[in-house]
Amino acid sequence: MAALDGKTCRFSGVFAPVITPFGENFTPDAERLINHCRWLLSQGVGLSVFGTNSEANSLSADEKIDLMNALAGAGIDPKMMMPGTGCCAITETARLSAHATKLGCGGVLMLPPFYYKGVSDDGLFAAYADVIQRVGSEDLRIYLYHIPPVANVPLSIGLIDRLVKEYPNTVVGIKDSGGDWNNTRAMLDQEWDDFRIFVGAETFLLDNMRHGGAGCISATANVNPAAIVRLYETWQDNDAADQQQQLDMVRDTFGKYVVIPALKACTGYFSGDARWDIVRPPLMPMGAEDKDRLVSDLNILGFGMPGLMSAMEAVA
Repeated sequence: MAALDGKTCRFSGVFAPVITPFGENFTPDAERLINHCRWLLSQGVGLSVFGTNSEANSLSADEKIDLMNALAGAGIDPKMMMPGTGCCAITETARLSAHATKLGCGGVLMLPPFYYKGVSDDGLFAAYADVIQRVGSEDLRIYLYHIPPVANVPLSIGLIDRLVKEYPNTVVGIKDSGGDWNNTRAMLDQEWDDFRIFVGAETFLLDNMRHGGAGCISATANVNPAAIVRLYETWQDNDAADQQQQLDMVRDTFGKYVVIPALKACTGYFSGDARWDIVRPPLMPMGAEDKDRLVSDLNILGFGMPGLMSAMEAVA
């Protein structure tokens, strides 16, 4: 279960980069987002809104602020939110991070400035340091976001070490979506005091927990939350390896397709609301043939999203 430690103000558990519903003219649908977030929370999953699989970089800063406000205004506890705030412009990153912090969010997930490639660790350190200074709040908690396959701007262990030592109460964790367990293991082997290391896919969840990790922030936590939470909570049990294998089978099923449209198609099918199929260009919705194949493969695995349909009835 996702949790915020009241003493250290640091996250652990399972988080979903929450998929963003859209309506006409690709306008974010706050009401459906609220209901999906309520369902995720009921399954024990925290809310990493505006992550990669939230189509975050297809949303404007104003849209993100409006959605954060809508979630908090609907009674969603900001302490269970880890909004993605990293943008190419440090001014936008600082604005989003400051708003999330003032709203009471438990932390922010921060990409490095990702447009320019081949930048130095000194440049990345300067960017993070500037954001921290602009926000100027002791309540800011940053979870770095390492996703070189997409951003093509890696965060080296040397850079992380420098940030942790300079800002030990602010830079408190990382999501490692590099897909390289050896890199994650190298992070886990560092002597960083209570630095929370999340893997970017439940594929590595059992290994992460066995080596002192904090949990995972995973795309498929949008659709398979309870099973992922169960492994997080019972990773020391005798059946943990079997649980991991079952999670991998579901993850691999989604991995056959473009992930964001597949997650949305799955949510639309199990909620009975086809409007979930809508993605914002340049992404395109999943085709009918692929959707049928996805649902068929999931049914063979005995997959389901219990409680989702009733959670969505308010916006049907």
